[in-house]
Amino acid sequence: MSSSNLKDLQRELENKANDLSKLQKEIAKNHQMRKTYTVQLGENELVLKELDLLKEDANVYKLIGPVLVKQDLAEANANVRKRIEYISAELKRLDATVQDLEEKQNSKKDTILKLQQRIQSLQAGKGKA
Repeated sequence: MSSSNLKDLQRELENKANDLSKLQKEIAKNHQMRKTYTVQLGENELVLKELDLLKEDANVYKLIGPVLVKQDLAEANANVRKRIEYISAELKRLDATVQDLEEKQNSKKDTILKLQQRIQSLQAGKGKA
């Protein structure tokens, strides 16, 4: 009885460990995406500062493929502001996702720890018998 119970607990422990590993990979992926968005946000804020320094009649060009296309300053400003808004929203979404994943990760770790303790107590009981 104790032997099959122990095997079941070990199998469950293995499954939980695999789930934890998947969660950790997902968290790492989200951190990498967040890093990318943070860099893009910094670049776009820098572009916005540069655009703010320009006079109303300044020429602004946008790179589309291999071609530089003339663009209205107000339109360029609006586009950069929209990009900043979008990136900021994505960062907030990623933060919420990472927080949720980390909570799940902590819960899994607690479950795994309890399982390990149960397995150890079963093994200790079996060793005495």
